[in-house]
Amino acid sequence: MPERRREQDGAIAGTGMGGAMDLAASEATTLEGAPGGPGGAKDTGKPRSLWSDAWRDLRRNPVFLVSALVILFLFFISLWPSAIAPGSPLSCDLAKAQDGPGPGAPFGYDGQGCNVYTRTVYGARTSVTVGVCATLGVALLGSVLGALAGFFGGAWDAVLSRGTDIFFAIPVVLGGLVLLSVVTSNTVWPVIGFMVLLGWPQVSRIARGSVITVQQNDYVQAARALGASHSRILLRHIAPNAVAPVIVVATIALGTYIALEATLSYLGVGLKPPSVSWGIDISAASPYVRNAPHALLWPAGALAVTVLAFIMLGDAVRDALDPKLR
Repeated sequence: MPERRREQDGAIAGTGMGGAMDLAASEATTLEGAPGGPGGAKDTGKPRSLWSDAWRDLRRNPVFLVSALVILFLFFISLWPSAIAPGSPLSCDLAKAQDGPGPGAPFGYDGQGCNVYTRTVYGARTSVTVGVCATLGVALLGSVLGALAGFFGGAWDAVLSRGTDIFFAIPVVLGGLVLLSVVTSNTVWPVIGFMVLLGWPQVSRIARGSVITVQQNDYVQAARALGASHSRILLRHIAPNAVAPVIVVATIALGTYIALEATLSYLGVGLKPPSVSWGIDISAASPYVRNAPHALLWPAGALAVTVLAFIMLGDAVRDALDPKLR
C-alpha cells in the first residue's frame, strides 16, 4: 500500500499543472453534458437575445395582454366599423335629439339626433389613424436625425441640439391653435403633420443618447478597426441595439397623440364636422351635459380607455426591454 501510494503521488507530481488542467477540463465537459448544464438537454442551442427575452416577459405580463387585446379590438373596429355599428355616423334625426338608449342605439342620441354608439365606433378610426401615422412620422424623423447627430457629433450635433431646444420651447396646444387655425383642409393630415413637426425633438434626443452609448461598445470599435463603412456600422451594429428606447417612447407617445388630436378637435382647430372624431363629439355634447350626459360620457370614456391602453402597453414594453429591471 505505501509503494502504490508513492507511485500515485509521483504520477500526479509528474503531470504538474497539466494534470490539474486536464482534470478541470474533464469536469467542465461533464458539467456541459449534464442535463442541467449549459450543453445539456435543456439547452436549445439558440442564442438568447434582448428581443427574445422581452417577448417571453411580455407574454407573461397580464398588463401587456389586456392592453394588447384592447388595442387589437380598436384596430378591428377602425378597419371594419360597420361590422358592429349599424347605419351611418352622419345619419341623424332631430326628432330623437338627446333621447336615451333605445333599440339600435344602446348609447342613446346626441343633440343632433345622431346615434352615439355608431359615432363612437366610427370615431375610433380617426383616433387610431392619427395616433399611428403621427407616431410613425415622429419615430422615423426623430430617429434618423438623432442617430446622425449622435454618430457624427461635431457641428451637426450642435445644430440639432439647439434646434430641439427651440421646438421644446413651443407649447404644444398653443402651437396647434396658431398653426392649425389657418388650415382649411378637413382631413387628418394637417393634424398629423403638426404632431410630427413638434414631436420629433423628444425622440431625437432619445435616439441620440442611445447611439452615443451603443457606439462605445467593443463590437462597434472592432467594426471600425476592420474598416467597415459608416453606413454599415450605423445600420448593422448600432441601430439594432439602440432602437429599444425609441420603441418604448413611441409606444407611450401614441396614446398622447390620440389625446392631443381630441383636444385640438375639441378646441375647434383639429378635425371639423362632418368628420367623425371623439373630440368633436365631446365638444358638441358639452353644452347640454346635464340633459344628455350619455352623449358626453361614451366618447369621453372611449378616449380614456384608448389612451390608457396605449400607455399601459408602453409601460409593459419598457419593463421588458430595460435590462436594469430584470
